[in-house]
Amino acid sequence: MLGRARKQSSSYDFAIIGAGIAGVSAAAALAPFGRVVVLEAEEHMAYHASGRSAAMYLAGYGNQIIQSMTSASGDHLHFANGGVLRKRGLLLLGQAGEEERFARAAAQGGLARVSVEDATVYFPILDPAKVTMAAFRPDAYDIDTHQLMQNYTNIARADKAEFRLSTRVLGLTRTSEGWQIDLPQGQLKATIIVNAAGAWADQIAELAGLAPVGLIPCRRSVVRIPAPGGAFTRHWPFVDTPDERWYAKPDAGHLLVSPGDEDPSAPTDAYPDEMVLAEGLARYEDMVTEPVTRVLNNWAGLRTFARDRSPVIGFDPQDGGFFWLAGQGGYGFQTAPAASDLVADLIIGRNSSLPSQVVRALSPDRLKD
Repeated sequence: MLGRARKQSSSYDFAIIGAGIAGVSAAAALAPFGRVVVLEAEEHMAYHASGRSAAMYLAGYGNQIIQSMTSASGDHLHFANGGVLRKRGLLLLGQAGEEERFARAAAQGGLARVSVEDATVYFPILDPAKVTMAAFRPDAYDIDTHQLMQNYTNIARADKAEFRLSTRVLGLTRTSEGWQIDLPQGQLKATIIVNAAGAWADQIAELAGLAPVGLIPCRRSVVRIPAPGGAFTRHWPFVDTPDERWYAKPDAGHLLVSPGDEDPSAPTDAYPDEMVLAEGLARYEDMVTEPVTRVLNNWAGLRTFARDRSPVIGFDPQDGGFFWLAGQGGYGFQTAPAASDLVADLIIGRNSSLPSQVVRALSPDRLKD
């Protein structure tokens, strides 16, 4: 006998717009406290930025607010549901003329200086004729982003959260009881909107009749190349340069290389600029001994920032039923546990384990002056 499919509701406590890592982790955090629906315009979850991540946990990455959230997320990423981190290491390389920028990047990232000779042990293809400085930090980790998404999805569904894919929000209307949400499939009602729409978050606010916070989507591109010289790359570190002129990371026997681009873009399904890729690969080739002979594939995603480069998490100052969860930049996975905990803290009214100054620095109030 076939089981009967559970009937979808039309009324919810929390409607989360966006099913990237922000929206899915928020669903897991909120589902114990009410009826949750996640609305995603694309055909599957993690389609945009969350599906195109470099997938690294870097404790020294980002500003102090990001670093506080990364630190607060560490235990969850290491241990919850078996953990999703695998040690990779972080190697910073510099060239002559970059001394000040190299020193600043190493200090900010908490890396210790090593000799170029020692750096060659970590990254055998670096060119000692071109690389004059190196620093290393062992506690940098790959994130199994697929597993983390699956963990949060399973937790949310266990608490009866619903996920509706291919469901684009067309309109948001304030009512006396909350929100009417217009969809191609009909209408829903929700008490609170959680805006986790990534590059489209400002547009969602405008649908709700609220002022945008001035988010800036920026393109970041990546190419996958064969293992240089046929090398075994599995144990190579994540390799970075001052100001992210390029960075590289092993990936399933190949090597990912990014030109570190950050070009402003309209919200869109991003694709790489061939010239940007070529210039980035040239910067990479200038510091290694193995040329790029073939590109396997490439892609791009949008990393979305507020003007101060900190995420935007909190109720809109104009409407206490509209909650922002946006502007994660390139830090969404490594800060997701802290961010989703904070979502639940602020919405249900419990104290946050984050320092109060961090909570204030994340509030959308700061961007609506």
